[in-house]
Amino acid sequence: MARSARRKEAVVAVLIGAATFVSNLATAQSYPSRPVRIVVPGTGGGGDFAARLIGQGLAPVLGQPFVVENRPVGTIPGEIVSRAAPDGHTLLLSASTLWLAPLLQPNVPYDPQRDFTPVSLVTMSPNILVVPNALPVKSVKELIALARKRPGELNYGSGAAGSSNHLSAELFNAMAKVDIPRINYKNPSQAVTDLISGQIQVLFYNASTVIPHIQSGKLRALAVTSAKPTALAPQLQTMAQAGLPGYEAVATFGLFGPAAMPAAVVSLLNAEVVRYLQRPEVKEKFIAAGSETVGSTPEELAALLRGDLARFGRLIKDANLRAD
Repeated sequence: MARSARRKEAVVAVLIGAATFVSNLATAQSYPSRPVRIVVPGTGGGGDFAARLIGQGLAPVLGQPFVVENRPVGTIPGEIVSRAAPDGHTLLLSASTLWLAPLLQPNVPYDPQRDFTPVSLVTMSPNILVVPNALPVKSVKELIALARKRPGELNYGSGAAGSSNHLSAELFNAMAKVDIPRINYKNPSQAVTDLISGQIQVLFYNASTVIPHIQSGKLRALAVTSAKPTALAPQLQTMAQAGLPGYEAVATFGLFGPAAMPAAVVSLLNAEVVRYLQRPEVKEKFIAAGSETVGSTPEELAALLRGDLARFGRLIKDANLRAD
């Protein structure tokens, strides 16, 4: 009797598996059945640029328009997508502010690990540590020495709390054991202007913006914030090579859907996004805009999210960082 029951259970499991496979196959074959919207925080930034390129690449392959929907920076984009139908017709392209928001402010209307389905890591963008030419430092070690000699006297500029340039600077403060206070800018590009004029002394900022000022001699570059050298500034050392072993802080953009998306849809989207990001001409467009394409498995994006929550969670708690 026991053997017969086990056989029945095995048959049932096989039938359920077959039914699931057929259902997933049918779902993938019918997807997308209407235009797909990609919700993006803000307008004109790295996420907006990436979403529009990806939409242009996927539309002819999947046979439906991919429409970028710009929403205010903050938790609204995440809330919209977390509450959307999990059929793959509403996606979210967002930076790490999506999953770090609950660490910086109360009452965030979503759980970053529970309420989204990772699809693929899209891009990564290291910041460049730059200082004005008038500042008497030519290396990361010299900057650390000066900051320790003059605690609280140097200032760094950054955009919103939790942004990559903010966390890059706070991680530097923590790992170098220095006190460089933050000047918050609602318009982060103004920080570049103030750095050139010497009103602030330290800035971690994206390559596409600061490289022209480095080349013109208005700013001095000290290092990049990625763990490995970057094609965006191959002549620069990493922060780890320049004196802070273990340092890494990059801007990342990932593609997500609502929780419980069909596995077949996730697999299809992932395969097409990764294939598109691997095209040489696409890589060149992103590099020209200051970022590097990645393309990952959903599992790798989920692991990055967990790692960020653990690593930056400690930093945010220890430094008592809060949303502006």
